[in-house]
Amino acid sequence: MALNCRTTWKMVCLSATCLLVYMSGYAQQKKAPGSGAQAVPPKADTAIRISAQVAAPGKPLVHYWSKVVGAGRANEALRATWQEELETAHRYGGFQYVRFHGIFHDDMFVYREDQQGNPIYNFQYIDDVFDRMLAKGVRPFVELSFVPSELAIVKNTTFWWHANGSPPSDYNKWADLMRHATEHWVARYGIEEVRTWYFEVWNEPNLTDSFFRGTQQQYFDLYKLTAQTIKKVDPALRVGGPATSNYRLDEDALKQAQASGKPFDPMDIPWQPLWIDDFFHFCKTNNLPVDFVSTHPYPQDFAIDDPSSPRKSEFRRSINSTRDDLRTLRRIIDTSAYPHAEIQLTEWSSSPSPTDHTHDSLAAAAFVAKTNLESIGLVDSLSYWVFTDVFEENRKTDSVFHGGFGLINYQQIVKPAFHAYRFMNELGDELLDQTEGAIVTRDHVSGRITALAYNYPPEIKISLPVSDSVAAADEIDASGSGRELDVHLRGLIPNVSFLIETLDRQHGNAVAAWEAMGMPEPPNTQQTKALSEAAWDTKKEIIRSDAAGNLDLHRTIAPWSLVLVKQL
Repeated sequence: MALNCRTTWKMVCLSATCLLVYMSGYAQQKKAPGSGAQAVPPKADTAIRISAQVAAPGKPLVHYWSKVVGAGRANEALRATWQEELETAHRYGGFQYVRFHGIFHDDMFVYREDQQGNPIYNFQYIDDVFDRMLAKGVRPFVELSFVPSELAIVKNTTFWWHANGSPPSDYNKWADLMRHATEHWVARYGIEEVRTWYFEVWNEPNLTDSFFRGTQQQYFDLYKLTAQTIKKVDPALRVGGPATSNYRLDEDALKQAQASGKPFDPMDIPWQPLWIDDFFHFCKTNNLPVDFVSTHPYPQDFAIDDPSSPRKSEFRRSINSTRDDLRTLRRIIDTSAYPHAEIQLTEWSSSPSPTDHTHDSLAAAAFVAKTNLESIGLVDSLSYWVFTDVFEENRKTDSVFHGGFGLINYQQIVKPAFHAYRFMNELGDELLDQTEGAIVTRDHVSGRITALAYNYPPEIKISLPVSDSVAAADEIDASGSGRELDVHLRGLIPNVSFLIETLDRQHGNAVAAWEAMGMPEPPNTQQTKALSEAAWDTKKEIIRSDAAGNLDLHRTIAPWSLVLVKQL
């Protein structure tokens, strides 16, 4: 995600009338009781109720949320802290692949030329990164970007590390680089291993200020050359794209809503992925392979963010916007010329800002759980951006909790969103029951039951706002209402033990512990150790099924909290 310049979607189609209609409706909802003759509607039943017969047939449950996770750039993977945090993320989050930028950037020393302009290849740094990843059980999701300086038409287009978001100056030399790299990986790791990898052509080429100083057609030509080159090495290697940035408002749908003359909610207007239809048309016309489709469904109206620029107003999307975007993409793929293409969404988070304090908050955990668990069966992966705050796209990272993208901060202190992925990784591979706010699963090998409940407060209709300070993120965590939780399991072994693990504002919340400590910058070694311990200190209880094999759990689940129910 680019952060060197801010590109806000020019929402010209969001007229003042449209926003006034929405804000007027919102104000009606916020009207104080007694401020008119209108009767107060009865309070909605927001309880979370779920039950399951544990021996009942289940449906397959694929942990698509943990297939891929993001990281910043390839060179960062040479750091000890990055590698240690990857091991933690893989062990507890179950992540299978890692994707990052800059594999061909100058600081990886992959490509240079002699005085006659002949290429010289050096894959030692990449080998080091891939060797260590594979030893941990994590495979590369290879993002083929950006061009080395010797092949760049334009240099230093984004990031403080001077990424070259440029079309190649020589497409033949680019093709040779792709061939040599692919053949090297096959020779080093074996064709059966490399066939399990993914090769994604570029990153967000639609963002021409930062990532690709070229046209759509130039990107399509680059995809054609790259895909054909890789397939010549082995036809079974998986190639895809176009790796475009977040969705855009469907202008035709908005115009129809405006033309109706009736009140409407802008959050109900659908959004559309970028370039996908054009990409399919080009690939079909040129008989090109598309093994997977990639794009980045951030639930925001801006695609990139500059931490050094004043924040502008953004158009908030619905909390269900990611699920709706995935449904839209699923329909497009199913009716396309490539209905069997996998859907690999290679970046996603609550926002594309690297200094959004919401990323560090408790609310981020509820957002992660709700969005992923309520989007089951739609795509093959939804890659969280990113697993670590060893991340260097900008330099506004002075605080230990600066709102970085990572699930784990630089001091290796886990955040609440990390626990969301850890809890989801505990779920089984068979789905027994699901409702809004909870899921019950079973492991098909052990037969153990695991349930997970989450409270994204139902009165909060929007996706998480961007927070420019710790205090702003704290306000979100303090908002919302609790919900009653009722879990009923039948057919268990009598007196079997269950672990009840709760993530809330007081337990497993690293930022809250840091604030209670006085927000030291930076914390000393003893404070860092204490913060790490507090970050892992979720509330844990043991309960047992009764003599008849029943388990009944009733409690109030606080706003933004998660409760894991795990058979031991």
